[in-house]
Amino acid sequence: MNYFAHETAVIDDNCKIAEGVKIWHFSHIMSNCTIGENCNIGQNVVISPEVILGNNVKIQNNVSIYTGVICEDDVFLGPSMVFTNVTNPRSGVNRRGQYEMTRVKKGASIGANATIVCGHDIGEFAFIGAGSVVTKTVPNYALVVGNPARQIGWMSEYGHRLNFDDKGIAVCPESKEKYILEDHQVRKLK
Repeated sequence: MNYFAHETAVIDDNCKIAEGVKIWHFSHIMSNCTIGENCNIGQNVVISPEVILGNNVKIQNNVSIYTGVICEDDVFLGPSMVFTNVTNPRSGVNRRGQYEMTRVKKGASIGANATIVCGHDIGEFAFIGAGSVVTKTVPNYALVVGNPARQIGWMSEYGHRLNFDDKGIAVCPESKEKYILEDHQVRKLK
């Protein structure tokens, strides 16, 4: 075994767990999951069947990741955030096999107690504020907050709010990397 799993963790059959993964207290990794290298899965986390996690995904305590979710590399999932996978759940109606897909793209961060309604992708390096309820697709580098979540700005890859000048250029205060805002989209300048 090239990963660590606490003795209270439950790991079902047919999971692919890469090197350097840490799985903490009372977490349940269900069948047919794929977990990339160096992921950290906090305590009391549920990862449902067929979920895919890229490399270096950080999952804080009490997170539920349901079938249909894909997290790319370097994603951060804050404490007690949750994904859904059916838009119209009913106890008396079986909708297994009708799960909607949600992709969390590279470097995105989702804050504590946020809810991501299924079928809405989260863009690269997007930042979802704590307690937000995401009901639509979030663009790359977007900062969204509230219920329902609304975009209020843009974030750098280092997690700082970007302030654009009259030419549409912003500089991350930490990395000094430059970004450009064009046609309501942000991209990092090379």
